[in-house]
Amino acid sequence: MTTIDVTPKPLLSRGMVAVTSAQFFSAFGDSALFFATLGILIQEKYPLWSHSTLQMLFIVAYVALAPFVGQIADSFSKGRVMMFANAIKLLGAAIIIGGLDPFVGYTLVGIGATAYSPAKYGILGEITHGDQLVKANGLIESSTLAAILVGSLMGGWLVDISPYFALAMCCVVYAAAVISNCYIPRLKAARPGARWNLVEMIKRFATACKVLWQDDETRMSLVGTSLFWGAGITLRFLLILWVPIALHMEGLLTPTLLNAMVAVGIVIGAAAAAKWITLKTVNRCIPAGILLGIGVVCFILQESYVLSYVILMLVGVFGGFFIVPLNTLLQDRGKQTVGAGNAVAVQNFGENTSMLLMLGLYTLAVKAGMPVVVIGCIFGSLLALSIGGLWIVQLMKKKKIA
Repeated sequence: MTTIDVTPKPLLSRGMVAVTSAQFFSAFGDSALFFATLGILIQEKYPLWSHSTLQMLFIVAYVALAPFVGQIADSFSKGRVMMFANAIKLLGAAIIIGGLDPFVGYTLVGIGATAYSPAKYGILGEITHGDQLVKANGLIESSTLAAILVGSLMGGWLVDISPYFALAMCCVVYAAAVISNCYIPRLKAARPGARWNLVEMIKRFATACKVLWQDDETRMSLVGTSLFWGAGITLRFLLILWVPIALHMEGLLTPTLLNAMVAVGIVIGAAAAAKWITLKTVNRCIPAGILLGIGVVCFILQESYVLSYVILMLVGVFGGFFIVPLNTLLQDRGKQTVGAGNAVAVQNFGENTSMLLMLGLYTLAVKAGMPVVVIGCIFGSLLALSIGGLWIVQLMKKKKIA
C-alpha cells in the first residue's frame, strides 16, 4: 500500500533558499544595470530620447516574447530555465562593458528577464504547497524589492565614479545568480510534451489568455497586477519631474531615494500580506490597491521633504499588500488550468502592455505641457477608481453566488 507523506515541509528548504538567492542577485543586477547603461549613454553623449528608448526596449521584449516564454518554462526544468535566462543577462551586461552597442546588450538582458519571470514564479508552486505558496510569494517579492532598493542605490553610486565599475558589479551579481540556480533541485518539466511550432505556440498562448480572462478570479488578478506595475513605472518617471518643482532639488539622487522608500514599503506590505492573507481571503487585498491610488494623489499635492518619504513608504506598503495575494492566486489557478509558466507569461504580457500604455499616456501628457501635479492627480485618481471598480464587480459577483 502506497503511503503519502503529509509532513509539513519547511518554507526555507534548499530549493526555496536557492530560488530566493538567485532572484535577489538577478533583480539586483537588473536594477543596477539600468543606471550603469544610462551612465554609458550619458558619457558617450547619446541624445536624450535614447534614455527612454532603453527602458522601452526592455519592456518590449516582455510583450513580444510572451506567447513563447510560458511554454519554455513549462517544457523544461524551471531551475535550468532560470539559469539559462541569467546567463543571457550576463552576456548582455558583458556586451555593454565590452564597448559594443549598449542597446543590443540591454535588449538581451530584457530577453533574459522575459524568459526568467515565468520560471521564477512558476517554480514556487512546485517547491511549496497550500498556504505556504502565499508566504513563498511574500519572500520572493521581499527579496526582489530589497534587491531593487540596494541595486538602484549601488548602481547610482558607482555610476558617479565610473559606469564601467557599475557594469563590472552587474556582471558579478549575474554570475552569482547563475551559480545560485545550480543549487535548485532538478524538477520534472510541468508539460514536457508540447510541440514547438510558432503558430501553434501563439494559438496556445491565445487560448491560455482566453482561459484566464474568462475566470473571474484570475481576471481580477491580471487586471490588478497590470494596474500595479503600470502605476509603478509611471511613478518612477513622475518623481523625476515632481522633485525639482515641489522640493526645489535638482539631480537624480532625491528621486532615487524616494523610489527606494516605495520599495521599502512594498517589502513591508508583502510581508504583511504573507502573514494575514490566504488563498481563501485574497479579496481582502483590494482596498489596499484603492489606498495606493489615493496615496499617490496625497503625495503629489504636498511639498514637504519629510512627508514625501512617509507617504511614499505608505504607498509602497499598500502596493505590497495588494500585489502579493494577486500573484499567488494567479499562480495557483494557472497551475490547475494552463500551467504556471503559461499563466505568468500571460500576466507578464498584461503587465508590460499596461506599462507601455501608461508610459505612452504619461509622455503625451508631458509633451502637451500638462503640469506635473495635474498629471499625478489624474494618474492617482484613475488608479483608485479602476481598482475600486474591480472591487465592486467582485462584490456583486459574490452576492449573486450567495
